[in-house]
Amino acid sequence: MIPPVRTRLILGTRNQKKLVELRDLLADLPVELHDLSAWPDFPDVEETGTTFLENATLKATQTARAIGEWVLSEDSGLVVPALGGRPGIFSARYGGTHGDDAANNAKLLNELAGLPDDQRGGYYVCVAVLSDPQGNVVAIGEGLCRGRLCKEYRGTGRFGYDPLFLIPEYHATFGELSSVVKAALSHRAKAVNAIRPKLWSLT
Repeated sequence: MIPPVRTRLILGTRNQKKLVELRDLLADLPVELHDLSAWPDFPDVEETGTTFLENATLKATQTARAIGEWVLSEDSGLVVPALGGRPGIFSARYGGTHGDDAANNAKLLNELAGLPDDQRGGYYVCVAVLSDPQGNVVAIGEGLCRGRLCKEYRGTGRFGYDPLFLIPEYHATFGELSSVVKAALSHRAKAVNAIRPKLWSLT
């Protein structure tokens, strides 16, 4: 019996740590998961939006039109009300260089210095956008995860601000919790789960 042809789904990011999380979250889908490594000459989409939704949409639709594939892209970051919402959409480059976790965390700790625990609340946001091969948005999912920012690093797991992001119910940061627990709680998991029915319909 000839096996059915599986739909290809391209994960529209070159961030290897995000790719690992997304692959784990989507591992049960009967689709072929690929990243952008097959298109090394395709430039990163410029994140010119002013919201997570705008940036996720730009990345999904522009990538889909360029490569002619189904594309799932997301934009995510940390929002701290006491800092006026910063780092927000600039989370990945808050310290000056895109993807420099150490610089980002150092700047955040410096800006939060002296604030009491009741003013150190924050939340992660993720918006996931699924685009068809023609560049049309067919599904949007959003996820939030609330926590509190620690005064020092705790744990070495995960990435981004995870070693500072405390989940009060677990008395541990994302840097300390296992990948299984994070997958059950995280903003990225919630955003992906919100569009899971549409992803299953691709098969």
